[in-house]
Amino acid sequence: MCDCSRRGFLSLAGASLVGGAFARQAGAAQADAAKFIKAAFAMKAKAIASGDQPYGAVLVMDNEIIGWGPSRVVLDNNDDAHAERVSMWDAQKCRGKKSLAGAVLYSTSIPCSHCQDFAARHGVAKMIHGRSMGDAGQPKRYGE
Repeated sequence: MCDCSRRGFLSLAGASLVGGAFARQAGAAQADAAKFIKAAFAMKAKAIASGDQPYGAVLVMDNEIIGWGPSRVVLDNNDDAHAERVSMWDAQKCRGKKSLAGAVLYSTSIPCSHCQDFAARHGVAKMIHGRSMGDAGQPKRYGE
């Protein structure tokens, strides 16, 4: 599903957090988080426009989106194609490796336990969800 032309979908360039006071860094980090949540909601809009379920997600590493994920459950007739997993599959394919160590998952809603398990098994460090940018913390393995 890796479509590198999507990389310019929202023109999301990362802001540098080097230098400046802690408050400025925190403000910049908050602005970046808002930008990534906005990208997740753009994926939700893409899913809806294509006739799929209303969910979207992006996976971020080093302040750059590395995986895009509109829900593909209906379109692919695949119960596992939740937006969160689609974004992680996209990142794995584009990067050519399974590990997503240190990545942050931004999604339009709290990821289900199966998506959290997938994220945990592949090293996703943190999950942020919804317009309020709630911190869902580090993903947990299923059954923990």
